[in-house]
Amino acid sequence: MEISPDIFEDTETAFANLSSGDLQKAKALFTLVGNNSLVNVGSALANIALSLHLPVSPLFKFSVYNHFCGGETFKECKKTIQKLAESNIGVLLNYGVELKETEEDFDTTIAKNLEAIEFAGQNKSVKAVCIKITGFARFGLFEKIQQNEKLNAEEKKEFALVKKRFDKLCKSAVENEVALYIDAEESWIQHPLDKMVEEMMQVYNGHNCTVFNTFQMYRCDRLEYLQQQIEKAKTENYFLGAKLVRGAYMEKERERATELNYNSPIHKNKKAVDKDFDEAIKICLSNVEHVYSCVASHSEPSNFYAMIQMDKMKIERHSNKVLFSQLYGMGNNMTFNQAKLGFNATKYLPYGPVRDVIPYLMRRAQENTSVAGQTGRELSLIKKEMKRRKEC
Repeated sequence: MEISPDIFEDTETAFANLSSGDLQKAKALFTLVGNNSLVNVGSALANIALSLHLPVSPLFKFSVYNHFCGGETFKECKKTIQKLAESNIGVLLNYGVELKETEEDFDTTIAKNLEAIEFAGQNKSVKAVCIKITGFARFGLFEKIQQNEKLNAEEKKEFALVKKRFDKLCKSAVENEVALYIDAEESWIQHPLDKMVEEMMQVYNGHNCTVFNTFQMYRCDRLEYLQQQIEKAKTENYFLGAKLVRGAYMEKERERATELNYNSPIHKNKKAVDKDFDEAIKICLSNVEHVYSCVASHSEPSNFYAMIQMDKMKIERHSNKVLFSQLYGMGNNMTFNQAKLGFNATKYLPYGPVRDVIPYLMRRAQENTSVAGQTGRELSLIKKEMKRRKEC
């Protein structure tokens, strides 16, 4: 099937799995999320409610949570995964619990991620499990390592334990034949994280591509880093796993750079980010024999560009070497239409206890308000489909 330039305008395909009632709820939700002031106030109130242990979970579960998350348990997630699978859409599973700092919390996160990997191994619609290394390691430890500060004896033991945990996850992913996507984080801790991921790729990506790093292309240096990593993988004979994203910490990065008086690592404008992102797509596809990639983006032009490039380069649309992904609850006009055309389309699906996932949801809501036009685009598509249904 030819790829039409207006493929992402097909709302009938995009929202086929949503009832008219679901569309009404989505319309109300994106109207709220599109209000910057409301999101900021709501985030502050949510944090206060959590700190006071107020019963806010039911309210969140039947509004924001159900729209953007797969469920609290694997049993709940399974229903969501099966429904997506009916449209040939896979899942990138993520235990969406953030902001933990104790060893007990870290052990819990490891246990939950190991359960997720085993669950994914038994459910082939789950294409990968996504993890944050700071979900099982202390943020401050990585800050100290990146600043080249000497670790004391206790910190050395702590870092060795972090590496042991990470290796355990990678080994389990190989055993269960599941890809493991490692999220990128703030630039001031990213270097030691990159080194850890590189080490695991060398160990576990020799025969198949299990371990994936995330490249935030809103950073000025990531295109060069991607090229370096591809050459390293070629030289040392392992597969590079590359999840391409624009980035998630833009405002925080710029504020910190201003506060500490150093050059911001973030591109100055969207045009420069888009240029690097699309170039990264081209580089990965041009090296498809050595690189497995995931185009994780809500940019319609970038998704269209990647699809066209794959056809030009004669890369099979259903190839397991190239995935596309958008957040669950958003970007259906891309995901469902890509799947319809035979591309390897997926949804990034967070799960976990409502109370513990609220910080993740609030961060996502604040990110969405900072991306010009994204929430408005979702709303316009929903309204278009609602109008189409009335006219049918």
